[in-house]
Amino acid sequence: MPKSASTQAPPPTDGEIVDLDLSTEMRTSFLEYAYSVIYARALPDARDGLKPVQRRILFQMDRMGLRPDRPHVKSSRVVGDVMGRLHPHGDTAIYEALVRLAQPFTMRLPLIDGHGNFGSLDDGPAAPRYTEARLAAPALALTADLDEDTVDFAPNYDYTLTEPEVLPAAFPNLLVNGAAGIAVGMATNMPPHNLVEVVAAARHLLTHPEASLEELMAFVPGPDLPAGGMIVGLDGIREAYRTGRGKFLTRATAHVESVSPRRKGIVVTELPYMVGPEKIIARIKEAVGSKKLQGITDVADLTDRRHGTRLVISVKNGYNPEAVLAQLYKHTPLEDSFGINNVSLVDGQPHTLGLRELLEVFVRHRLTVVTRRTRFRLGKRRERAHLVDGLLIAILDIDEVIAVIRSSDDAATARTRLMQVFDLTEPQASYILELQLRRLTKFSVIELEKERDELAREIEALEAILADDVLLRRVVSRELAAVAEQFSTPRRTVLMEASGERVTSSAAGAATPDDAPAASGGGTKRAGTSAQPMTLMPSASPVPLTVPDDPCRVMLSATGLVARTPGAEPVARTGGRQPHDALTSQVSTTARGRIGAVTDTGRLVLLDVVSTSEVPRTDGAPGLAGATPVRQLVDIEPEEKVVGLVPVGSAEHAPIVLATAEGVIKRVKPGDEPRNAESWEVISLSNDDRVVFAGTAADTDFLAMVTSDAQLLRFPAAKVRPQGRGAGGMAGISLREGARVIAGAAVPEDLLAEAVVVTVAGSEGSLPGTGGGSVKVTPLDRYPAKGRATGGVRSHRFLRGEDELVAAWVGVAPARALRDGGKPVPLPDADERRDGSGSPLPAPIVGIG
Repeated sequence: MPKSASTQAPPPTDGEIVDLDLSTEMRTSFLEYAYSVIYARALPDARDGLKPVQRRILFQMDRMGLRPDRPHVKSSRVVGDVMGRLHPHGDTAIYEALVRLAQPFTMRLPLIDGHGNFGSLDDGPAAPRYTEARLAAPALALTADLDEDTVDFAPNYDYTLTEPEVLPAAFPNLLVNGAAGIAVGMATNMPPHNLVEVVAAARHLLTHPEASLEELMAFVPGPDLPAGGMIVGLDGIREAYRTGRGKFLTRATAHVESVSPRRKGIVVTELPYMVGPEKIIARIKEAVGSKKLQGITDVADLTDRRHGTRLVISVKNGYNPEAVLAQLYKHTPLEDSFGINNVSLVDGQPHTLGLRELLEVFVRHRLTVVTRRTRFRLGKRRERAHLVDGLLIAILDIDEVIAVIRSSDDAATARTRLMQVFDLTEPQASYILELQLRRLTKFSVIELEKERDELAREIEALEAILADDVLLRRVVSRELAAVAEQFSTPRRTVLMEASGERVTSSAAGAATPDDAPAASGGGTKRAGTSAQPMTLMPSASPVPLTVPDDPCRVMLSATGLVARTPGAEPVARTGGRQPHDALTSQVSTTARGRIGAVTDTGRLVLLDVVSTSEVPRTDGAPGLAGATPVRQLVDIEPEEKVVGLVPVGSAEHAPIVLATAEGVIKRVKPGDEPRNAESWEVISLSNDDRVVFAGTAADTDFLAMVTSDAQLLRFPAAKVRPQGRGAGGMAGISLREGARVIAGAAVPEDLLAEAVVVTVAGSEGSLPGTGGGSVKVTPLDRYPAKGRATGGVRSHRFLRGEDELVAAWVGVAPARALRDGGKPVPLPDADERRDGSGSPLPAPIVGIG
């Protein structure tokens, strides 16, 4: 029968079998195991923020001399020394702890400077034989003053060496670098914080021991994660600072870019804490496959060491990028939660601590460390001052001292006689006996008296620190400030209230994410509209996933801007002076459709309408100041120029019409478009020819062509039969030698009476927008219709100094002219004389529409 738990069994002898109560044995053994895991492995000490294995690694590397100014050594050597001397728990556990201390994406202030592959968020590190390590500069602040009796030492596992029970820790490492660990029946999970903010709070607590939690949270408004990103909603953080437990959401930093000439994409530059790009990509592919995510065509990881994190998520045309981003936050780790559980050891016992308690433990520790260091230094200086006093006595009569020593039988007798003759203490006499004769040459009474006075001042200062608690706290605060100044880095994580307001620290000198100066008052600072983060935030109201396929009008301006506006009716400028509103081309389509952009090389390039900027109508017409340069949306060569927009994809629209500089005119058959092509030729040009106009023209429309020698030809579009896209067109206007076509137009018959011709005369060789010249506006119907391939009629009489037209435009009135910067240039009233001279130009014209 098993013995009762209350019965004391005699010690077993060799070979004897002892019956034990199973429940008692399990309870005892499990408690011993649990205590070992909690105290010696999983939980950090609240004073230095380190687990035993981390503390032993830093202590052993310090003893090995692996400081930042020394070369790296193999990680295997460090692991071996730590395991053999201090931590007999296996090399794998030691190396994993060493690697974590060196990872900049894990630690806010890495304590080990690693050389080699120390892993990433998606992959583990190389083997210890391939990596090298040494202490980072911040680690020296943790191990500083170890040899000045600042902390207690305890025997190692085999009682052959001693190790510190805690490091002096010159900054609050537990708050700055956080911690994670799983013990028996408990766990810890603490996020990193900004060093400057935490030190500011600790210094405030030093000078105001009764400070409230709200005052401290003004300095530490929230965690500062190594990877940056955003924390959205601070209520869980405030709860954790009060109770030690809480939860907050971390969100990736993302913005919308044009990832290709015709496609938008979401670019992620900062990820949530401890979330890697490969995990994000895998979850996106899984969600797309299960139909949870829509509107995504591709995901590419372009992360590198030079540019940092860059995850490019391509969005399908017709989908709203902001709505897609909201889906990504919902279904992928681009938005992740972090559970705070501030469990750490205080006096060897696990406690759950809030922000104030964590700072109190650290401040108490630093006060103890500085007090012990001050006592140690005071003792050393008192010992030295005592020896200097004895040396001063002896050196005044050094010959007699030497005579006493020489006449003594042994050292003990000499010590005794020196003490009797010169009234010295035993330490003073021993020090004089141990001096070598050659050292006496360095001594002089003046130097010894100077050293004595200096020691007296230092002793007085040290005694003052020990006697005055305010002075002691001032010393600790000053040292904390020095550490913060040495290792400070700007805040990386943006803190956002659930309402969207941004929160910053009131710590003096704490850098904000955009390097704006921090406030120095009490309480958190809520940024105004000028300080909103430059990232996409899902709106409070639901955002439509796709852009409605409503009718719209796409417009091209004279300055090369493209935009769309709601409604299918043609846009006409009726007044106002908005910049960039001289329209040269318009196409009626739908928001999710495609149109063609014709270039001067005779190519048609497809343009997704949804990629263009939408601008509202004002006073009957939109201003294009917020539009997008067309070359950013279409794939064209640097020397190519878009000359017009045309409809595509339907055989019902009017034929495309093209006019070239060499006088060729062409109408392209509707629907003659290749399948699955993004661009194609719509006219076969000679080597030196260029397209100067592109539009559409029905059989009932009139075509007009204007040449550089001021000839204008108007003829019916029905005279030009539609051709295939590979054809080279037909003769449009007969050109004189040296002349070229500079403008073309297609005018509907019912709008002929409203159309005007704008001609700008100048000198040959002058560049558009330079020099003088004249401008004339004439109704188009004043020019008689002629046959195709004829020379036309004169449209502008040149004045002295003018020999050609430098610009021209034909279209429905009112006409608009632009100068540099998109500013309007006033045009003269219409001149009924088709061949009259122009009015002087008030400013150089660079575009007409």
